[in-house]
Amino acid sequence: MSPPVTPARAPRARAGWLIAGGLLLGMALVAVAVRTELRGVPVQPVEVAVTPAVLEQGARLAAAGNCMACHTARGGEPWAGGRPVNTPFGPIYSSNLTPDPDTGLGRWSAGDFRRALLHGQSRDGRLLYPAFPYNHTTRMTADDVDALYAHLRSLPPVVQPPREHGLRFPFNTQAALALWRILYFTPGTYQPDLARSAEWNRGAYLVTGVAHCAACHAERDVFGGGAVDRFGGGLMPDGRWWAPSLHDPAEGGTQGWSVEATAALLGRGRATQATGQASTLGPMAEVVLHGTQHLPEADLRAMAVYLAGLPVQPVRRPDFEPAPDAVLTRGGRLYEQHCAQCHGDAGEGAPGAYPPLAGHRAVTQSSPVNAVQAILSGGFAPATAAHPRPYGMPPYRSQLNDDDVAAVTSFIRQSWGNRAGEVTALDVARLR
Repeated sequence: MSPPVTPARAPRARAGWLIAGGLLLGMALVAVAVRTELRGVPVQPVEVAVTPAVLEQGARLAAAGNCMACHTARGGEPWAGGRPVNTPFGPIYSSNLTPDPDTGLGRWSAGDFRRALLHGQSRDGRLLYPAFPYNHTTRMTADDVDALYAHLRSLPPVVQPPREHGLRFPFNTQAALALWRILYFTPGTYQPDLARSAEWNRGAYLVTGVAHCAACHAERDVFGGGAVDRFGGGLMPDGRWWAPSLHDPAEGGTQGWSVEATAALLGRGRATQATGQASTLGPMAEVVLHGTQHLPEADLRAMAVYLAGLPVQPVRRPDFEPAPDAVLTRGGRLYEQHCAQCHGDAGEGAPGAYPPLAGHRAVTQSSPVNAVQAILSGGFAPATAAHPRPYGMPPYRSQLNDDDVAAVTSFIRQSWGNRAGEVTALDVARLR
């Protein structure tokens, strides 16, 4: 038999019932919200008038979003999908965007396509995974979505069935996806800031919308949530490259650059500005190669204006500690043997050919990931119309072991005035 509730224990008992009742009510509200999210929105009938101007508009938007790169498997047919997006929760494979009726978008209506881009819902009603950046494309206008649809419908059809995603439980469930959307997804077209110029608003529309820059450059929490207009940087979803903060000029920010220099970096893959020569490599080089180099100059300038206006927020760095003398000596010998011929004895580089390493922010970033990857995988700038044959750096993955790569990376991060942290062999092993 339970003991009687004494007056002293009564308030605690009532508090316990109140907490339990609150938890049950909260769970019920979440369940209702999840069920509502799973129902989604109905498809609206849409008619698209396809003209040469609409097709050209759609092609520009596809370039701004770098859509082909994500929807083309290595060695596969363009736009036919199958490329993995490796996430902390498992791989997600891109879909076939060609108008094949059985494996692509051939049976999709313009209304189906609008619902996918603006609400993140597939033709059959399923909620889409946010590896497809609908939290960004929801900001697009209906006319732009229709133009992109018309462009994709104009592509040659390719038969390529979709690959099954490799997400782990419970992340592979629609209920978990609905809960994610409740936390992080707010549908709604971009609303211009009337206090800003038309050029700034155009840049904001592109950067936070179809170009989905924050898909890489946003700070993300453990569930992969991040804001579309915050660019604090972090490790890419596959863990292979670092997307630097666009709020910090010492990382990836362009505050203080000229509009012309930032537009040149986006459109040509390299630029010269007040702090020296800059170039793109890794995933950003791919963005330029397949995407932004094909944008009109007006759009590149608009994006540059928006990026230059981002608030400056320096990345917090640990106190500088020099690497051991033995590590720096070993790194210096390796640098002289493998690097100095191109990058110079004092890390000065060669104008127009090889970037300087002294003061180069890709070297001195808070994270050494990109510097290590450049040594392991090589550094290759994109081939663009302005620079069709850029100089490249060969990979040293097979020539240098983890201790070697750690030593030479530490050397360049702590020489010629550079003051960045030491790199360990374990850091390299995690990226190899």
